[in-house]
Formats: sequence, structure tokens, C-alpha cells
Amino acid sequence: MPRSCTPLNPLPLNRRTLLCGAGAWIATVMAPAGHAASANLPATPLADGHPAAGTSPLVRQLVRWIEGTGDNQGLPFAVVDKLAARIHVFSAQARWLGSAPVLLGAARGDHSVPGIGQRPLAQVRPEERTTPAGRFVTEPGRNLRGEDIVWIDYESAVSLHRVRSVSASERRLQRLASRSAQDKRISYGCINAPAAFYNQWIDPLFGRSSGVAYVLPDTEPFASIFIAASAYP
Repeated sequence: MPRSCTPLNPLPLNRRTLLCGAGAWIATVMAPAGHAASANLPATPLADGHPAAGTSPLVRQLVRWIEGTGDNQGLPFAVVDKLAARIHVFSAQARWLGSAPVLLGAARGDHSVPGIGQRPLAQVRPEERTTPAGRFVTEPGRNLRGEDIVWIDYESAVSLHRVRSVSASERRLQRLASRSAQDKRISYGCINAPAAFYNQWIDPLFGRSSGVAYVLPDTEPFASIFIAASAYP
């Protein structure tokens, strides 16, 4: 969630600590610790290792390209389909593990406003509350309350975390259960996943070491964000 952030003794990305004014919490990016956690993933019934029926053709095309070219560089990866408001998680070998609905930025748009990660929430206008599209190398982090998060775009303060009931009026849990993708546009830009899904797949794969997140666009053409993937057979 975008916030006002002042770096404290800036260090390399794998060891940064920020003091965040809005919400008064500290987030620390933890150093990668390898992918041993992948071997201890909970068992989940899988079909053929590919996303379930109904997954968008663009998601399937992107995954074919990732698997065919090794673009994930041997890391587990997630694909966020903003138009459908869903996340799909894959192993380092491009095997589908699970999918879930997610909450996204309230505004449509595929880029973060420059400098938005440095602003307090009160200064973020409604039209600026976007979830950026693109390819991101994720990093695990933790906030002052001890909650683990996954950084998607560190500079823009966009993270992936468990859904939180920030305000009862936002009805975030009800929005997650809604069949409408539009109902899931509520955050300042962060991606909110169901807690059970986060604990089962996101935490073991992305909460302890780096991964890759591919966020599909919702306003720009797919080919303008994923040029090579758009031409892949």
C-alpha cells in the first residue's frame, strides 16, 4: 500500500529498512534464503499441472512463454490477471499449484505514479491507486506488526499480502467472495490474497526467498507490456 517512506541507512535491496509514516510501521526486506521451502509445500490435488478451465487465454500464453523460455530463471512465479482479479501460482518448474481471487488497486492503470511510494496515504488521489503491470522480482518483507509481506514493486511500495480488514466499510472479505472483478478494486495498489491461500502457497514460495511476479495489464495492450510473450506461439 503506498505510503510516505524515508529510507533509514539505505542498503542493497535485499537488506533495506524503511520507516513508513502512514500507518507508522517499519518494513524490512529480508535476504533470500534459498528455495528449500518448495520441497515442503502442502499437497493440493492438481489436474495436469496447468491452470484450471476458465483461465484467460493471455494468462495461458504468458505461462507457455515463461515455461518455454525459462524467463522465471528457475524461480517460482505468480501471474496476476487484473481483469479477472485472480492470482495463479506456479512452481519453479512452471507447474501450476493453485489460483485465488485477489483485491487490487481501486483505479485502473498499468503504471505507478513516479514517487508515489514516498507519499503519505492522504496525498494519494483516487486515480493514482493503481496496481502496476509488468514483470517484477519479488522479495520477502515484514511489517512492524510482525506480519510477513511480499514486495512486488518496492520503490512504488506495492506488495502482496494477506487480505486485512482495514475498515469495516470497505468489506474486503465480502469483496473477495464476490463474483465481480470490479468489486475487488479497493486497495491503494497492493495485491490482497485470501489468508488461507497465502499461507498455503505464497508464504512458502515467496515469503522466504525471491520469486517472480507477472502482472497483466488492465488498460494497455498485453503486447505493450509483454512484447516477447505476445509473439510466442
